Amino acid sequence: MKKIILASASPQRKKLLEQIGLEFEVEPSNHIEVTSSTLKPHQLARLLSYEKAVAVAGKCHNAIVIAADTFIVCQGKIMGKPHTEAEARGMLAALSGKTHSVITGFTIIDADKNKIVTQSVETKVSMKKLTPAEIDAYVTSGEPLDRAGAYAIQGLGAVLAEKIEGDYFNVVGLPLSALAESLKEFGVHIL
Repeated sequence: MKKIILASASPQRKKLLEQIGLEFEVEPSNHIEVTSSTLKPHQLARLLSYEKAVAVAGKCHNAIVIAADTFIVCQGKIMGKPHTEAEARGMLAALSGKTHSVITGFTIIDADKNKIVTQSVETKVSMKKLTPAEIDAYVTSGEPLDRAGAYAIQGLGAVLAEKIEGDYFNVVGLPLSALAESLKEFGVHIL
């Protein structure tokens, strides 16, 4: 059987693949993301995951590479990860009281056969109306930094969401059901 490589340094994605019993190695992609405003969000998510997967697959043999990219879309604006507390506060204020989309693109590549599957999944999250004090308290926790949209639904950020429509695991960073279905095309069966 071919080895499986997760082309991501994300601890959340690693935990999700472990949760479904997949045996894999981690080889983070050092691909530098370039976002393009000319692409629609689903196209951009698929492109970014594809570029990450290709960067790692080019260094591998006898392997299946999985890569993903997740971001938020709120009122037509794409939000990635905040780099500062001020950016995190701004993102949380923008999401407060609104429904936004979490879009994850994922790509699976068989490094030897050059077989590629790329998909994107969208989940809607309705955020409760946050007070400035709640935003400050959450940002002070440190959790929002390096998280798409400045929150982690699987952590303290769970108290920010009022409603989720779609795949919860997609919000964490990897749509497990869609991924498992796609892995079947590569001879990898979770069940």
